[in-house]
Amino acid sequence: MQRQQGLGFAAALVGGATLVGPYLMPEWLMGLVVILSALILWHFFDTKYLTYTFCTLAALYGTGLLPFFVFATTLAMLVLGELVFQTGADDLNTYLYYIISTAWAGVLVMAYLQERAILTVIFGIIAAVLLKVILLRYEDSLVIEGIGIAMTMWLIQELNYQADLQMIIAAVIVGFTFGYFAFRAKTADLSGLFSAALVGIILLVFAAPQGPQWFLIMLTFFILGSSATKYKFEYKKRIGVEQGQSGARGYRNVFANGIIAAAAAVLFGVFQQPLFVVMYVGCVATAAADTLASEIGVTGGIPRLITTLKKVPIGTNGGITVTGETVALFGGFVVSVVAMLLQVITPQMMVICTLAGFVGTNIDSLVGATLENKGFLGNAGTNLLATLGGGIFAVVLYLILASRGLA
Repeated sequence: MQRQQGLGFAAALVGGATLVGPYLMPEWLMGLVVILSALILWHFFDTKYLTYTFCTLAALYGTGLLPFFVFATTLAMLVLGELVFQTGADDLNTYLYYIISTAWAGVLVMAYLQERAILTVIFGIIAAVLLKVILLRYEDSLVIEGIGIAMTMWLIQELNYQADLQMIIAAVIVGFTFGYFAFRAKTADLSGLFSAALVGIILLVFAAPQGPQWFLIMLTFFILGSSATKYKFEYKKRIGVEQGQSGARGYRNVFANGIIAAAAAVLFGVFQQPLFVVMYVGCVATAAADTLASEIGVTGGIPRLITTLKKVPIGTNGGITVTGETVALFGGFVVSVVAMLLQVITPQMMVICTLAGFVGTNIDSLVGATLENKGFLGNAGTNLLATLGGGIFAVVLYLILASRGLA
């Protein structure tokens, strides 16, 4: 009860700060008021971590590092979201209520401050729910959640990217539908659901008007990857090399394979340069090629270490097989052909991206044989470097060929 009452008073504090904030200047004075009020709450109620969060965000606002809209919206999302989790369980329905409550918080602040920052609020909501599902079991996670939400909204607002409202709504619907069906099909867990939704929304919004085509390219990877994960799953489980959680992938896997591609989509949205198109398809081709090489190649017999070509046990990081190399080339080719058929890239770019997928896969093997086997990186870090390497290779090859009039 004390915790619930503390959140109630915290909600009142946020409401009051939002109402008077635009009129209480300079910013450091408003920040000081919020800090002192949060400390008083901690004294009377069990709100230690909420107080830490309020003080951190108030300090950022008071020193001019956060706009008031971002500051107020983040506080409102945090408080209303915590109220939901006081009585809810760690299940999909609770996260649905959490999304509704944070969305309501964003709408109220937007309406009062007369801000039209729908895209900023949407990304804040996604950051909030994603951080919540990842960090829920950690009691002291609120500070990270608060800073994560605030920095995400600040970044989107600073980009000042203009998107059509109908496109934003469609992107949210498609993104979350995609994530939901992945969750229901048990190819993604809850964190995978929300991270996949985030990547999908980024693609649809920033790659407009070709957002749907870019999304379909990523969907091609997802279908190929899911099929490869299920391929001979019982055999892979028997020898201990199966994807964890019965093949369901979490946020680490989604971000490792998709975050560089999503960054390429944002860069394309801002700068409208074709090299970011090539980078995007090259990253996705690498993710598809590497997933097929890992999930199918592991069934292709005794692998050889890429650095020495000596035989190693099945499942060894950096181990390659003829089967794995073949399906890697096939995976990158399929993604690149789909991108070409969707008129996102040219036939010349298709060849570049197919090669990028194959090269990126072998970068993964090389990093796995060196850094990952020595404990410097985990699997997610290796995948991230591989997709980055594939994307960079695609850009460099494209620039070389373009300078000679061949691309």
